Amino acid sequence: MAISPHREKSSVRKYIFIIIVLLLLGILVWYFIRPAPLAVQLAEVGRGLVEATVSNTRAGTVKACRRAKLAAPVGGLIERMLVKKGQRVKRDQILLELWNEDLRAQERLAQEQLGTAQTQADQACLQAELAEKEAERARQLKESGFISPEGLDQKISAAKVGRAACESARSLIEQSRSRIAVARASLERMVLRAPFNGIVADISGELGEYSTPSPPGIPTLPAIDLIDDSCIFVSAPIDEVDAANVKVGQMARITLDAIKGKSFPGKVKRIAPYVLELEKQARTVEVEVAFIDPPDEENLLVGYSADVEIVHESRPNVLRIPTQTVLEGNRVLLYQDNGVLAEHTVTTGLANWEQTEITSGLKEGDRIVLSLDREGVKAGARVQPEAMNPGK
Repeated sequence: MAISPHREKSSVRKYIFIIIVLLLLGILVWYFIRPAPLAVQLAEVGRGLVEATVSNTRAGTVKACRRAKLAAPVGGLIERMLVKKGQRVKRDQILLELWNEDLRAQERLAQEQLGTAQTQADQACLQAELAEKEAERARQLKESGFISPEGLDQKISAAKVGRAACESARSLIEQSRSRIAVARASLERMVLRAPFNGIVADISGELGEYSTPSPPGIPTLPAIDLIDDSCIFVSAPIDEVDAANVKVGQMARITLDAIKGKSFPGKVKRIAPYVLELEKQARTVEVEVAFIDPPDEENLLVGYSADVEIVHESRPNVLRIPTQTVLEGNRVLLYQDNGVLAEHTVTTGLANWEQTEITSGLKEGDRIVLSLDREGVKAGARVQPEAMNPGK
């Protein structure tokens, strides 16, 4: 029995309709069960400043240009302590004084001896002048024949003896003055003075205690620790592999753990001419960075821990991206218009922890993935841009 063409066409249409319905159902099921696009943070390629920097390997320290751990040059009991911790002092101001009554007595004795020597010198010199006058009269009498040559010689000799006695008495005056100078020098050694303007950081001696100067090679606690905080700098260790990039005069940024959220401009003022080998696997070079404009409002204290970032090369207005967006092999994930990520290889230039210069591979305005640490973020993944948190 033959199938009519009309019936055959109806069967074909029926099958096609079923197939279309199945396809639509499949598409509909896929649409509802497909994975949602991954939310990612994007960074836009733009232009700006990129700096090549060197940072310290371990925490640096804020130091004073001048710091003196002071002690009297001789030992003795502390009789007077004239300053307190935290007190500001002027140069040559007396800080403490050791017991020195014996030396003061010696000075008074030398003063009295000086007065006696001056009196004796005046008496001897007056006698010398009288003897010289008598010798002159004897010379006139000798010319008139009223005195013998022997008598004249006696008068002249007496005048010479008197003059010698006068000079000897005057030398005793100088000796007495020298003894006074010695006594005063000894007294000065019992007084500790400030060698510069500064602030008293610490005091280790107390009234009635015996102060002892440090013997050679044996350090002891100083009586007073004096700091000149008008001039401060940061001393920081730089890894030996980075030391060749550091030069005196380069600009730097200083950050302090005690002053959050701020950085202060600085300049490299000294590079140590040797390498420190404190640990066998960590060789460093000590670098000193001076504050260009020290903080005024913040209480900057000597001894604070600090970090320095030294700029050894700078390029303004270059194409740049966040350094964290660069994968191994100089690859980035580029966000395309269809929402799918594509992997691009780029050529980089200067770089630091924050920004990396791009010399080729991207153009201004491109958007690349910033949140690379999220699961599933890779080339070919369908993503959806996520709004950036302004606080980050």
